[in-house]
Amino acid sequence: MKLGFFLSSEEHGPRDLIRNAHMADEHGFEALWISDHYHPWNDEQGQSPFVWGTIGALSERVSLPITTAVTCPTVRIHPAVIAQAAATAAVQCEGRFVLGVGSGEALNEHVLGTHWPSADVRLEMLEEAIGLIRTLHEGVEVTHHGKHYTVENARIYTLPERPVPIYVSAFGPKAVRLAARSGDGYICVGPAKDLVRQYRSAGGRGPAQSGLKVCYAESEEDAVATAHRLWPNDGLPGELAQVLPTPRHFEQASSLVTPDMIRESIPCGPDPEPYAEKIKEFAEAGFDEVYVQQIGPSQREFFEFWAKEVVPLIDV
Repeated sequence: MKLGFFLSSEEHGPRDLIRNAHMADEHGFEALWISDHYHPWNDEQGQSPFVWGTIGALSERVSLPITTAVTCPTVRIHPAVIAQAAATAAVQCEGRFVLGVGSGEALNEHVLGTHWPSADVRLEMLEEAIGLIRTLHEGVEVTHHGKHYTVENARIYTLPERPVPIYVSAFGPKAVRLAARSGDGYICVGPAKDLVRQYRSAGGRGPAQSGLKVCYAESEEDAVATAHRLWPNDGLPGELAQVLPTPRHFEQASSLVTPDMIRESIPCGPDPEPYAEKIKEFAEAGFDEVYVQQIGPSQREFFEFWAKEVVPLIDV
């Protein structure tokens, strides 16, 4: 199983993201995820740089493969523009780029005042957007008058040697079936064994990626406090993450998430065993790639801890 590092655009500015990616490369991580947001989930996280500028800088600093986790190509940015951005990123990364896409969250997508559609409509829009991106990546002139998108006389001239792979994020049965029929791979978060099984049974043959949040610190209590301060939203249930419109609303909802809830869901502290056990859980769930995100400012300390103490315990 491939182990990658998750660059959190919600917590770190562009220059820090580049430094973190370089440290990930130095400490044995094999690939990168990078989040694509307009807002952080809450004000405490405090950042949200434009991902396409960061990817350009990453391409000059590291040679690791990069996946957006994930881009919404449906509301805030038209899929024809995402198609151009992804093609340029793939050229900059010399083919080591994957466009991860999903149906998005109101938090990021409603900022232009556009109506936030229902889940079924968002999936319909996503599937049309994926088809349009693929057609534009063929390098032909495209005129498209679809249900949700219009393109006239559009052609992308700067293209990689091979079409950009598109992986689809999905957390429910309808979305998983869409990922299986429309994507080159599958993305989710957590060791969701049932979702991987659904993806495979629906015909999905591409790699299955997932993400894992951790928080290394010198004590478990310090790590839990840091994770709870920065990522209480990780404990929110159901569809709240898709429909809440502002960081303020996430802060209000996250007041229901306790430190003990974070302790149960996120490996925290200086003991390497819970980290290794969690990686094993992802492997047993059928994932091909797992991307680890260190919460908080202790990035260099995390990388040294991971390389020296966690990696020797991982056997997957």
